[in-house]
Amino acid sequence: MFKPLISLIFLLTFNLLAAQQIAVLKYSGGGDWYANPTALPNLVRFSNANNQTKIMQEVATVTPGSTALFNYAFIDMTGHGNVFFTDEEAQNLRKYLISGGFLHISDNYGLDTYMRRELKKVFPELDFIELPLDHPIYHQKFEFKNGLPKIHEHDGKPAQGFGIIYRGRLVVFYDYECDLGDGWELAEVHNDPLEIRTKALEMGANILSYIFNN
Repeated sequence: MFKPLISLIFLLTFNLLAAQQIAVLKYSGGGDWYANPTALPNLVRFSNANNQTKIMQEVATVTPGSTALFNYAFIDMTGHGNVFFTDEEAQNLRKYLISGGFLHISDNYGLDTYMRRELKKVFPELDFIELPLDHPIYHQKFEFKNGLPKIHEHDGKPAQGFGIIYRGRLVVFYDYECDLGDGWELAEVHNDPLEIRTKALEMGANILSYIFNN
């Protein structure tokens, strides 16, 4: 498939500079972007131990308007409340995503309405679509034939995995009514059963594998 030259340049940047480090997105608006502080470091440990990834243990923090965004192949976004992107931030995030970057969003309950509004600034021409159960993100090392596992109960709704697809490539993956981020945290944070935490970590490792190993 043809890729614009700028995409190839940024993909090379990811591979040569910081393709093996991930970052959390620090957004404005008042929402708690910093929720689940143990989640990503714990996921990195699990993925490296079980999935042959070689991701740096240190997790970076990056803002949507920063040029540093382009140093990371994987950005994670979570929280419970309001999100706001300026027009400049939305354009920068769009450039990042269409140039080879990837955004994972985990609704920690209360993020959905605000996040969807702001992602429309990034991709006004695109909508979230529910990914089919045969999508490769569910079938990496770990098999999830029924899609996302249910980690925490909120409104009695099933867990759903949504995506934004740009020119045939999944650029945003959104877990809704699932709470993967909570499941990635250390055991003592939420006291979830081992089986539930393991499923969350396996699904998270699949996401990282989809980004780094494909």
